[in-house]
Amino acid sequence: MHVQEQVQLKNLNTLNLNAIASHYVQINQPSEVIDALAFAEQHHLNVLILSGGSNVLLPQHIQALVLHLNIQGIDVLAEDEDTITVKVGAGQVWHDFVLYSTQQQWFGLQNLALIPGLVGASPVQNIGAYGVEAGEFIEFVQVYDRELKQFDSISAQDCHFAYRHSIFKDHPNRYIIVSVTFKLLKKADLKLSYGDLKQAVGDDQTAENLQNQVIHIRQSKLPDPKEYPNVGSFFKNPILTAAEFGKIAQQFPNIPHYLQANSNVKVAAGWLIDQTGWKGKQLGAVGMFHKQALVLVNYADATLADVKNTYQTVQSDVKQKFNVQLEPEPVLYSEQGLIQAHHA
Repeated sequence: MHVQEQVQLKNLNTLNLNAIASHYVQINQPSEVIDALAFAEQHHLNVLILSGGSNVLLPQHIQALVLHLNIQGIDVLAEDEDTITVKVGAGQVWHDFVLYSTQQQWFGLQNLALIPGLVGASPVQNIGAYGVEAGEFIEFVQVYDRELKQFDSISAQDCHFAYRHSIFKDHPNRYIIVSVTFKLLKKADLKLSYGDLKQAVGDDQTAENLQNQVIHIRQSKLPDPKEYPNVGSFFKNPILTAAEFGKIAQQFPNIPHYLQANSNVKVAAGWLIDQTGWKGKQLGAVGMFHKQALVLVNYADATLADVKNTYQTVQSDVKQKFNVQLEPEPVLYSEQGLIQAHHA
């Protein structure tokens, strides 16, 4: 384990924000987690867990130890006639793992192709797209429990997966995810509930074509972070009560929406933002992408303050027009490496 000082994290966060970490260490195997935490305790440093950097907002200076997870490996643990169980290192690139699973004829994750980030981040906000969530295929999450000071394996049931949520969001400083165990299918069961996806797949209803169409749709709507630095969808799709939705639908009958199991209604945040005129609009160096209003882009050398100024203005405009409070998806960190509430 090698701890570095004054490390620039600009290339390690997909929004490309300048962020200097006072201390930084790359974690290549689970045992190094214990050594890194001991170092942080000895030097009185908070610990910031950095995965793929695709869902974080970092300040310009971070006085903390940044743990960058780089644990690799895809290991088959068990299989039967219908399923295969694989353990995947937290540092594996998520999209690469999805492509590999399809090559191996392991099915279930094809709808989640091209989501940025690493495997270790997938359970945290229960990543989802096109009617599929990662939590549906997660069996266990292997963690280091900082409270109990030991490694543990948390079952999917105990992860409390929900829309963009899990136990890891409820206790962000307790668990360090080192690997994730998935149970995948040996026979394809295609999820084609989203209209544009069903139309794109057409008659060629294979997992390979489904994956290819997901990639094509995402590439057509979402900018490549290397060209337009971004964190993907910046806001969560708000979930409204039937009464709240009814009020909006009276005035805006064409609002895209999805009925939920508990009679609540999920509405499209991108549509709300588009209706306020923010699609393709910039405020200084930061704006909402011209092809997808849900994506916030760093067009120049923006600071965290610039990003905050833009997304808070978008929130205000949507609140004023629809009386809906948009909630940002990315995790906001303080200069002490601690997670902050977005309204702070």
